[in-house]
Amino acid sequence: MDEQNKNLILATVLSGLVILVWLVFFPPEQPVEPIPNTDITATTGSSSPQNQVAQTPSAGPVSGSSANGQTATGPTLNTSPAETRVAALAKTKRVVIDTPRLKGSLSLKGGRIDDLSLKDYRLTTDPKSANVTLLSPVGSPTPYYALYGWAPVGDLGFEDVPGALTEWQVDSGDTLTVQTPVTLRWKNGKGLIFYRKISVDDNYMFTVEQSVTNNSGSEVKLSPYGIIARHGEPSVIGFYILHEGVVQASDGKLEETKYKDVKKLDPFETGVGEKIPVKSNGWIGFTDKYWMTTLIAGKGQKFDEVTKYSPKQTIYQTDMRLPIISVAAGSSGSVSTLLFAGAKEWETIRNYQDNLGIAQFVDSIDWGIFFFLTKPIFQVLHFMNNLFGNMGIAIISLTVLIKALLFPLAYKSYVSMARMKELQPEIEKMKAKVGDDRQKTQQEMMKMYKEKKVNPASGCLPILLQIPIFFSLYKVIFVTIELRQAPFFGWIKDLSIPDPTSVLNLFGLLPFSPPDPSSALNILSIGVFPVLMGISMWLQQKLNPAPTDKTQAKIFALMPWVFMFMLGRFASGLVVYWVANNTITFTQQYLIMRSQGIKPDVFGNILKSFRRKAKAKE
Repeated sequence: MDEQNKNLILATVLSGLVILVWLVFFPPEQPVEPIPNTDITATTGSSSPQNQVAQTPSAGPVSGSSANGQTATGPTLNTSPAETRVAALAKTKRVVIDTPRLKGSLSLKGGRIDDLSLKDYRLTTDPKSANVTLLSPVGSPTPYYALYGWAPVGDLGFEDVPGALTEWQVDSGDTLTVQTPVTLRWKNGKGLIFYRKISVDDNYMFTVEQSVTNNSGSEVKLSPYGIIARHGEPSVIGFYILHEGVVQASDGKLEETKYKDVKKLDPFETGVGEKIPVKSNGWIGFTDKYWMTTLIAGKGQKFDEVTKYSPKQTIYQTDMRLPIISVAAGSSGSVSTLLFAGAKEWETIRNYQDNLGIAQFVDSIDWGIFFFLTKPIFQVLHFMNNLFGNMGIAIISLTVLIKALLFPLAYKSYVSMARMKELQPEIEKMKAKVGDDRQKTQQEMMKMYKEKKVNPASGCLPILLQIPIFFSLYKVIFVTIELRQAPFFGWIKDLSIPDPTSVLNLFGLLPFSPPDPSSALNILSIGVFPVLMGISMWLQQKLNPAPTDKTQAKIFALMPWVFMFMLGRFASGLVVYWVANNTITFTQQYLIMRSQGIKPDVFGNILKSFRRKAKAKE
């Protein structure tokens, strides 16, 4: 067998081995649309010195509430059994939220932002399917919301400050829109008047300004806070390469904590958790695969980031605890923070990072350890998608660009392979002359390679360089919302999921459905693009005659079809890339071999393979 075929087999087997290992540890995900969930309450608040941060409410109900819905130790929470979301929403007075991209409402009980859906995103590709719901109220099956309030300091008690169950009144604004903010008001009956002004932009960013006017006749101290909470065990994909859980940035350091790891934190207040002081520029919240809800401090604002879990109530909570402020009699105090609640769109998040100075905000997208590849790959895809208006074409354009960048190396590799093919007659003569002396044979072969300036290993390099690119593209397709439900052409309505057609029913021509994804037979239910990928790899092999060794020839012949089934259940966007890559590689190699005087007999090699099979049957 010539060295060219040896290199091709080595490269193909190595690529297959790497992908096989990848499949074992990171099997293709079956598309599942996670449903957010949550909820929260409060507990203690002790006095703290000036310029420190007071304790905020903790998750967990307590009994004996006062008229303000709070006790001496904190606000109470309705923990009645979950009801329908519609019924839960109907239990409280609400202010409608209506923007170009969001719809929902905020509850006057607690002033919670607890009802939010995304107008631009639906659960399925069916245009009639429901919009994605991000936030839901207490009492619903999956409570998840943002809550704001003040922690009392000194002589103040929880009954003196607004909390989780405070009944707010609308001071101004009937509907929260981009043009019309809403201001809520609550009086504690002891001279303190609290205001909460909520505004929202045309994407996913809320601004929450909390203020207090002190007419009590004496100075008061209190600490503003913001909370995001999820009640119950969140529905997660649980995939190795994806982070779901708490995400936070503090003074230039990004941290990610999965839900299971939150439970392992040290004892903290009423449950477990941790507190991280932030000097300036920080944010904290929960992230799903495509959606995120985060509390964001003002630029240069000092605060404490808190992650908490209450095992008794199964409540996950992230807090932003701001420093204590002193409000003299007859004066007012205020603080303004941000709340992001929406889709993790790269361009939108990047603009917030750049324009609002939110450090590392774009890293809330899980780029992975190969971020130095995934980030530029996505940016090229994003640019190409904007240029062509089709993410499938963007993937093909990316493939062309990558092949163009690697062309100098590919050219050298294919030229070297062509020269090796020219050397085959001389190598065979040398082998006949040397006989069975393997050491002498290797020495003579290396001498010939050196004289002809041929690198026998160069044929592997172009394929090996595709492996990190392949993995990085897989990550990009898996985690970025821009690929979610992104159509190509024809039957490909979503490039982030496997090709929906199946060879088992002749791609829809036969009147029955392919096996369910949970069936063991589903691995055989590959679509059109995986078949095209197998064919393109098979044709690439036919640029050279099959190995003379029968065992090696069989392995070589099976490789394209093994790859076809291995990658058949991957996201169709990834398979589109592989088909485009194989097609370009075939074209490059064919043309370069022709330029070196080698005329690949593709059709002849195909016929030979069929003839060998026919003879074997005889």
